[in-house]
Amino acid sequence: MIGGQAQKLTVVIPTLGRSMLRGTLQALAQGSVRPAEVIVVDQGRRDELASMAAEYTAAGMPVNWIPSHRTGRSAGLNDGMARVRTEYTAITDDDCVPAPDWVEGIVRELSLRPDAILTGRVEAGGEEPVLSVVTSEEAIEQRRPSLRFDRLSGGNMAIATSLARRLGPFQEAACMRTAEDAEFAYRALRAGVPIRYAPQVAVTHQGWRDPGQRSSQYRDYGLSQGGFYGLYLRRGDLFIALRALVHLLRSLKRWLLGSLRKRDEMAINGRAYVTGLLPGIMAGWRAGHRP
Repeated sequence: MIGGQAQKLTVVIPTLGRSMLRGTLQALAQGSVRPAEVIVVDQGRRDELASMAAEYTAAGMPVNWIPSHRTGRSAGLNDGMARVRTEYTAITDDDCVPAPDWVEGIVRELSLRPDAILTGRVEAGGEEPVLSVVTSEEAIEQRRPSLRFDRLSGGNMAIATSLARRLGPFQEAACMRTAEDAEFAYRALRAGVPIRYAPQVAVTHQGWRDPGQRSSQYRDYGLSQGGFYGLYLRRGDLFIALRALVHLLRSLKRWLLGSLRKRDEMAINGRAYVTGLLPGIMAGWRAGHRP
């Protein structure tokens, strides 16, 4: 049965139609408290996922399957969040497995601080390397943008629904299609909305990409991060100019150290950002004049 407090929370999951969504839904269904609803925006439009949603709904956890012809994670998030009717919204991905007390912890933390965006730990799972993890055990509240990065994990975040609507939707510009969480975090911090990192609110990110897929994804990350920077540089944001320079230097360091120490994953990651940031910035600059 759905617990009392969990009736305040809806979980939004964008997906391209991967069957591994079952692991995410199973973890939510077996958690200490279930969410009031799960909204799955399926850009793969697979009947298998529609049946999966119906299966969990029949078992007592309402899963709303939304087939979508739109592309990009931002579009999936925006379509899902537009349907949320609960006080709080949580976001995760189909390759993330929430901890048993994830829903319970989110409701507890947001009840204490509904004025802040909540994020948490992202542990590595599976046999393949994971593209990004966040393992710090120290609780942190960030109140202003950082030159290095803003502490928000797109696959493990939650927010009061009214606050999300005040901040506006995730950026859907094609030039930054995998940097939507970075742009959202920056926009929120500039608007005076803090980001709270609560390590006890945890998910496990399953590694499933082979080396070629990871290399391609790193390249996409670099281009998209550059696109985010380019959009803001066009607006005359000098802080972003400095952050882009810091990001470029840190990526160059990763590339060099990874090559010297024979750490291939580090080298590939650094090289992808070094070679992707500038073309991404140019694409973002060109797109910056559009609404």
